[in-house]
Amino acid sequence: MREKLTKSDVEKIQAEIEHRKLVERKELIEAVKEARSHGDLSENFEYHAAKKEKNRNESRIRYLERMLKTAVIVEDHSKADEVGLNNTVEIYCEDDDEVETYRIVTSVRGSSLNGLVSIESPIGKALLGHKEGDRVYVKVNDEYGYYVVIRKVIKTDSEEGDQIRSF
Repeated sequence: MREKLTKSDVEKIQAEIEHRKLVERKELIEAVKEARSHGDLSENFEYHAAKKEKNRNESRIRYLERMLKTAVIVEDHSKADEVGLNNTVEIYCEDDDEVETYRIVTSVRGSSLNGLVSIESPIGKALLGHKEGDRVYVKVNDEYGYYVVIRKVIKTDSEEGDQIRSF
């Protein structure tokens, strides 16, 4: 799957890879060496835990590097009056008679529990490019969908504090 990333996403991923290679890798190798020196490896919990953590770090590095190799770079700029990446959107859900607020982000930042909706999600796909006042159909699957009305679009210039999701 080709991830859609902004230039800022790429920079943050590269920074994480560099940190993991230059800082965490050295610390984890030392932790493995230290635990190994404690004797019998078959019953050495510290050794197995340190080895597991070292492997987890290496897996994360490979995952991030693969993501960067296959990523599609997307622009996070949109017209002043339309929904785009990194915009906060206030919508009215007709079925629930509720107002909800979401920020539209790339899939690596998506976290619906924190109000961050991916551009790959049904609601993210539906809202992109629409304007305040538009009534938008959100298609969930072939049999179900629902309507929302865009109440407000708030432009966001910064991605500070956003985290790249861990797997």
